Amino acid sequence: MNILSRKAHTRYLAGLLSAVLLLSALCPVQPANALGALTQSAPVSTPASLHGKLKVEKNRLTDCHGNPFQLYGMSTHGIAWFPQYISRDTFCTLRDDWNTNCIRLAMYTDEYNGYCSGGNQEELKTLVKRGVDYATELGMYVIIDWHVLNDRDPHVHKTEALAFFKEISALYKDHDNVLYEICNEPNSGVSWDSIKAYAREVIPVIRANDEDAVIIVGTPTWSQDIDQAAASPLEYDNLLYALHFYANTHTDWLRQRLEACIAQGLPVFVSEFGTCDASGNGGNNFDETSRWLELLDRHQISYCCWNLANKAESSSAIAPGCGRLSGWSPEELSESGRWIREYFRLRSDAVR
Repeated sequence: MNILSRKAHTRYLAGLLSAVLLLSALCPVQPANALGALTQSAPVSTPASLHGKLKVEKNRLTDCHGNPFQLYGMSTHGIAWFPQYISRDTFCTLRDDWNTNCIRLAMYTDEYNGYCSGGNQEELKTLVKRGVDYATELGMYVIIDWHVLNDRDPHVHKTEALAFFKEISALYKDHDNVLYEICNEPNSGVSWDSIKAYAREVIPVIRANDEDAVIIVGTPTWSQDIDQAAASPLEYDNLLYALHFYANTHTDWLRQRLEACIAQGLPVFVSEFGTCDASGNGGNNFDETSRWLELLDRHQISYCCWNLANKAESSSAIAPGCGRLSGWSPEELSESGRWIREYFRLRSDAVR
């Protein structure tokens, strides 16, 4: 081999070694964590790896580059009732086939076997942790939802909420993909002042561990009275205010309220919506759903569809007789599930 050939060969070997070292850095081998899920780094093309830690700038959710960013995906049903969908394969299907970038983990507080009403708290926390682990591994964003409903007033289980969010936010303080929803749907006359008082106790607990955490705050009347939040917002940064709608019940009047709040600069997150009526059942109204999602997309407001389960009701995305946890065919989805899957898949922007 002449001198020129030897130099070229040396450069080739050096380049090959550099490539191997770079690949090792991007895809390190990691041990299993305590839950048995691998904690390996997500591939570089995932939503979270591209957009990083989110923050709220003025009235918009933005990514780590300062660009407006929209989360969209599915909410689980109550994880105590449908734990099987806290599955890596399920989340992978939602990311790769449904083209979503976010999963919401709904943990009921005061329903049957809820966290504060007879449920096994350690098992429920394990489900939440497993869901965060799978979302993190797949490079998806994940919302940890303290799902107030039957308890009506978030103060009812405030002590448990404080302990839960203190523990969970300490565990995920270094995760860029985790958001916290501190009270799903206050209802039955609970005032915005009361919700604000609750939030002023819970938010500092989370921020003590993660000072930049994005936190979603529910609003009165099943998270419909966002106008009250717009008139008197909380004095913290990185907050989003929840608006929930069900397309066959909530129509122009609530869209007009949303547009007025946007004009006032309120940062909104539709952390739950359905294509049917407010009971979660009844007929689907895809025309009204389309009007809603067109409005949300136009203003780059994030949203999660209710729900990821095979319950025999209109709002469940999976057909009641389907036992599969991933890779569903259109025939294995409900009418609502087929519609929302197609909507996600036809979005003009790519997840990655």
